Amino acid sequence: MPVTPAPTTVAAHPRDRWRLRYRRNLFLTDLAALVWVVYGTQLIWFGTGNVAVAANKDGRITDLSYWIFSAILIVAWMWALSFVDSRSDRVIGTGSQEYVRIIDSSFRVFGAVAILAFLTQIDVARGYLLISLPAGIAVLIFTRWLWRQWLIVQRSQGKYSANVLLVGSLTSVTQLAREFARTPSAGYRVVGACVPNGKIADVIPGTTIPVMGHVGDIGRALSVTGADTVAVTSADELPADKVKQISWSLEAGRQHLVLAPSIIDIAGPRLHTRPVAGLPLIHVETPRFSRGQVFLKRTVDLVASVTGVILLSPVLAFLAIAVRLSSTGPVFFRQTRVGYHGNEFTMIKFRSMVVNAEDLLHDLAAQQRDSGNEVLFKMKNDPRVTPIGRVMRKFSLDELPQLFNVIGGSMSLVGPRPPLPSEVAQYADHVHRRFLAKPGITGLWQVSGRSSLSWEESVRLDLSYVENWTLLGDFVILGKTARAALAPGDTAA
Repeated sequence: MPVTPAPTTVAAHPRDRWRLRYRRNLFLTDLAALVWVVYGTQLIWFGTGNVAVAANKDGRITDLSYWIFSAILIVAWMWALSFVDSRSDRVIGTGSQEYVRIIDSSFRVFGAVAILAFLTQIDVARGYLLISLPAGIAVLIFTRWLWRQWLIVQRSQGKYSANVLLVGSLTSVTQLAREFARTPSAGYRVVGACVPNGKIADVIPGTTIPVMGHVGDIGRALSVTGADTVAVTSADELPADKVKQISWSLEAGRQHLVLAPSIIDIAGPRLHTRPVAGLPLIHVETPRFSRGQVFLKRTVDLVASVTGVILLSPVLAFLAIAVRLSSTGPVFFRQTRVGYHGNEFTMIKFRSMVVNAEDLLHDLAAQQRDSGNEVLFKMKNDPRVTPIGRVMRKFSLDELPQLFNVIGGSMSLVGPRPPLPSEVAQYADHVHRRFLAKPGITGLWQVSGRSSLSWEESVRLDLSYVENWTLLGDFVILGKTARAALAPGDTAA
C-alpha cells in the first residue's frame, strides 16, 4: 500500500518546543561566553584604547579597530558553532560529540583567521589570538557542561527527552527498553512498543511500557502516544520494506527513525556506514590500536604519572608514614594481577588491610551470596580493612602507588580493571578481550558504580572501553575519577 511522504517543512509541535528552548538557551550562553572571553582578552592585552589592526602591505585594506575585529570574530565563532550543529539535540546531553564539535569549530575559525591574516598581510596580535582560543574553548565547554548537568536532572524526571516508540521482536524491544531505563541521561523515554502479534493493553515483561499493538499499528501508536522517535530494534520479524515505509510515513523535521543493531557497546571509529548497491551497510571494524595510538597513550601515561608522582610526593610520604604507624606490617601491598595480553605483573598499593587478609578471604567469600557478582569478591564493611585503610579506600588514595606501575609500563592511567589470576580462570572466552589494552588505575568500571556493579556490568564496561578507545574518552574518565575521589558516594569501597 503506497504511503504519502510527509511534508518537508512543519511547525514545531508542542512536545518539541523543549528542543527549541534548549537550543536558544545554548545560543545565548555561547554568545555571552564569547563576548566575555574575546572582549576580556582584548582589554587585558590592549587596555581600553582604540587600537587598530594594521594592514602592512595592502593599501586597499584600511586599519580596523580591534573593537570591530572582536565583534567580527565573535560572529564568525558563533556561526561556526551553528554550522557544525553543536547545539543539535542529537549530540546534547550525553557523549563527547558536543564537546568535540566545539573544539573542532573553534580551531577552524582561528585557522581561517590565521590564513586570511597571512594572505592579506594583516597584522593581528598573536597574543590576543593565542589567549582567546583556549580561553574561549574552555569557557564554552564549561557552560555546556553546566547546561548538561541541568539537562540530566530534567531527564531523570522524564522531561526534555525524546518520546520513543519501540518496534521489533519482544526480546529485542525488552532489551533496549531496559537499556534506555538504565541511562535516562541519554534522553530517550519509551512511551510504547509495537511487537509482532502484540495485543493492546499488554505490557513489555519486567516494565510498565504498554504494548500499542502489532507492527502494522505504528501510525496509530504514534498518534496515541505522541512519540517523536521510532526505534526499530530488530527487522527479522517485520514484513519486507516495512522499515522503509516507516521512514516515509514519519513527519519530516519532527519525527525520527532510529535503527538499533543487535550488537551493543560498539561505537565511535569502529562503526562505518557504507552504501553498497543502495543498501546502507554498517561495517564494524575489529578493535585494534594503531602504532600512533599506542605511542600517544603511552606518552600521556608517562608524562602524567611522572608529574603526578612529583606533585603528590608529600601526600605519598604522609600516607606511607600513616600506614606504617597505624598497624603492623609493610607499607605496600603487592599482588599478582593479569594485564596486557594476559601477562602477569605485580601491582602495588598502599596496604589498607590487616597482614593476614588473604588468609581470611576464603571464609568471607563463603558469606558472599547476594552481591550480584559471581566472580569478583566485594563486601561492604570488610572486617579486614584497617581504620586508615578505610579512609584511603573511600578516597582511592590506596591506589596512588600504581602510578609507579604506569611508569614501569605494566599499567595505564585508564583501562580495564586488573583482574586476579583466580578470576581469569573463571572467564568466558569473550571476556579475554579485555586484555587487548593495559589495565588501568581507573576506568569505566570505576566511574560507573565501582563496588555496586554486577559481574556482567563490569565486563560490559571493560569491553566497551577496549573496543571504543579514544584519548578524549580517557580525559573524560580521568575527570570523572577526580570528581568521584573528591566526593565519593556509597559505591566507594
